[in-house]
Amino acid sequence: MKKKIILFKGGVETLGFFSIQLANAFEEMGYQTFIFDMEDQFNSFNKLINFCHKGEATIITFNFIGLSGETIFYSENHLFFDDYKIHCLNIVVDHPFYYYKNYCRLPKNYMQFCIDKKHLQYMKRFYSNIELGPFLPLAGTSYADINANIDITFNKSIDYGNFLSKRNIDIIFTGNYTPPSDFEPQINRLGEDYSVFYKNIIDDLIAHPYLDIAEAFEQHLVAEIEDISDSDLNTCMANMIFIDLYIRFYMRGKVVKTLVDNGFKVDVFGNGLDMQTYKHPENLIMHGGVNSLTCLKKLATSKISLNVMPWFKDGAHDRIFNAAMNGAVNLSDGSKYLHEIFDNKNAIAFYDLSKIDDLPEITHMLLSNPDKMISMSQNAYNITSNFHTWRQRAKILEKYL
Repeated sequence: MKKKIILFKGGVETLGFFSIQLANAFEEMGYQTFIFDMEDQFNSFNKLINFCHKGEATIITFNFIGLSGETIFYSENHLFFDDYKIHCLNIVVDHPFYYYKNYCRLPKNYMQFCIDKKHLQYMKRFYSNIELGPFLPLAGTSYADINANIDITFNKSIDYGNFLSKRNIDIIFTGNYTPPSDFEPQINRLGEDYSVFYKNIIDDLIAHPYLDIAEAFEQHLVAEIEDISDSDLNTCMANMIFIDLYIRFYMRGKVVKTLVDNGFKVDVFGNGLDMQTYKHPENLIMHGGVNSLTCLKKLATSKISLNVMPWFKDGAHDRIFNAAMNGAVNLSDGSKYLHEIFDNKNAIAFYDLSKIDDLPEITHMLLSNPDKMISMSQNAYNITSNFHTWRQRAKILEKYL
């Protein structure tokens, strides 16, 4: 008998969307699935008890949802998933140091998956006692799979010129923005010496954007405390996550501003980027925050998807695969993993965070060469649809149920 699978929705909309895509894939594979609604916990819990019996089920969750001390699952001496002998698979989509406190209360039967190979190395070094699955990047979803009225697939009979003309957004950016200045209270909270230390790390990351965030943290901590232990390193890194947020928003804002100020219209689906100042603010077209499904729909009507990686240096983000699955050309900074799967395949346009001034020229080259864009979008779609959908990820996870 195949194991039953429990997933979660509610709370972080994006993670719930991922869970639903996995649930659909597993149901196609013959599994029974149950979606626990974190916004209706009491009713969901009663249904959960009826759904699974001891030893029958596996949880697949993201970022410790359901495993973060929720009172519906945790009592003083018991964890529901331990009592029911439920295997817990957790896909962590941020750097592990965000979840320092969660590693103190793991279920007995726990396995973690990381979406960046650097994160996997971090776990092996600082949490060698935790069982790890293989590197598991996020995946892409085609809006055409959800809405039959949209067709973004490629075949020999397609009219490529007509295909591109239907895309009425030249450049789309999907994501929120927080002004880096909002993190100043955390940078300055412990006095001037700490403030200087934190700002030196930030300056180093801006000057050397190829640095992995944990590598940068360690270099500066070791320079400050020569004989610092791994345990203390781990604790210190967990207390500096605001630097990770600062640097990713700093770069996100700089990339968008560079295009907007150089005459390119950028349609933004997300909040906050209008809080920057621009030379040509008329080129920034704000649409506000939208859900995952709307993002896919808009990607299916866009020519270029502008992306800034959330400081993943050997992994991928779902924005890359979502753009490819919906026919938009990716314009993104790179990672070792992205270069491995897309380089020399005419499938993605990379720019360098240390050479952002080159971005307008790269963008102009794409928009003035529609044949190249069509070829790139077709190649990226073929690679992604064959190797990087949630169906493929479900097949990998199936081995660990």
